[in-house]
Amino acid sequence: MPIQILMPALSPTMTEGTLSKWMVKEGDEVTSGDIIAEIETDKATMELEAVDEGKVGKILVPEGTEGVAINKPIVVLLEEGEDAGDIKASNQAAPILEKLAPTVEPEKVKAAPAAQPTAAASNTVAPSSDGDRMFASPLARRIAANAGINIADVQGSGPNGRIVKADVEKAMSGGVMTSSSVNVPAMTAVSSASADVPDFGQPYTEEVNSGVRKIIARRLLEAKQNIPHFYLTIDCNIDALLSLRRQLNNLDHADYNLSVNDFVIKASAVAMRRVPMVNATWTDEAIRLYDNVDVAVAVATDGGLITPILRHADQKGLSGISNEMKELAGRARGNKLKPDEYQGGGFSISNLGMFGIKEFSAIVNPPQSAILAVGAGEQRPIVKDGVLAVGTVMTCTLSCDHRVVDGVVGAEFLAAFKPLIENPLSLLL
Repeated sequence: MPIQILMPALSPTMTEGTLSKWMVKEGDEVTSGDIIAEIETDKATMELEAVDEGKVGKILVPEGTEGVAINKPIVVLLEEGEDAGDIKASNQAAPILEKLAPTVEPEKVKAAPAAQPTAAASNTVAPSSDGDRMFASPLARRIAANAGINIADVQGSGPNGRIVKADVEKAMSGGVMTSSSVNVPAMTAVSSASADVPDFGQPYTEEVNSGVRKIIARRLLEAKQNIPHFYLTIDCNIDALLSLRRQLNNLDHADYNLSVNDFVIKASAVAMRRVPMVNATWTDEAIRLYDNVDVAVAVATDGGLITPILRHADQKGLSGISNEMKELAGRARGNKLKPDEYQGGGFSISNLGMFGIKEFSAIVNPPQSAILAVGAGEQRPIVKDGVLAVGTVMTCTLSCDHRVVDGVVGAEFLAAFKPLIENPLSLLL
């Protein structure tokens, strides 16, 4: 029977993608592990890897197509002995199959049933196999995905052990469940449609919104409308930080070049460990407190902002943070990040100080509950030991989700952050 490969859900928030490029053409033979296409998600471009083997019978979605819904068939593979007539017969049966199998909701899909991304997260469903080959009908896979059943756990009764609809229904009646079921807090859908802009007779040019830009716009709108934001601002004297930074960067054989942002990342991570309530996510049932301190840092790319994540940032030294952040930022700008390098994180940092911005407020990056907006260090009058002096001051604003981070908790975080920035030697201990 022809095998339909579906548009995969490559991230918990993905509902559609752009089929950027086909790596195969009709008539090509593919085997398990071959790269067949490049898919542009809301954050990155990823390679799609074939799980089944066969001949490319028909490409259903041309490359360059935007807004391809997840679970929509994009290509059909023919197994040995099949031809184009089998595809036509399969298409005629499709309306019946659709009635038998309910639509898969995007929030409950982690990966395509018949194909998988090469950079998929570790909890993506892995195919059952004879060797490395999975034998299951598309209908069986679809019903299994709907029911939260790992197809690898199902015993096939069809020819050569192929898993069919009846096998999955039997597994459902037996209550087979797997850890691959996804439970991601979903935000309420908010329409991002804007009012028609009138033509005032002024000349203009239009840049077509990319799929990434559209998704960023939708998520920012959802975040601002659904999250009860509040803001706390604090000034930090960074003269000691700048002095220590110069000393460390001037050391012989230094294999790093520390930035002010590296100190901000480290200080934020240490403050998160001391005030763990900011390292949390809201769900309707409970507040989820994270054990690891993973810090996301906003990086500007041609397609929009992306937030690569420094894992276990509280356990890393300044040089390690600096080198890793530069490497992640470079790959972010080259659209080369893997999903596990930008998904998750318990806290975000957005720094516009390099552009001379004195102070700003950032939008919380869901499902996180706080983001720190960092301004430029500038010379300002300060009072030191009762005497007016000049110091280098950096303004930082914490945006908080009030459902998780109360005012006192946000203030406690900034109270822990400020002395770490003003006395940076403590970050070296």
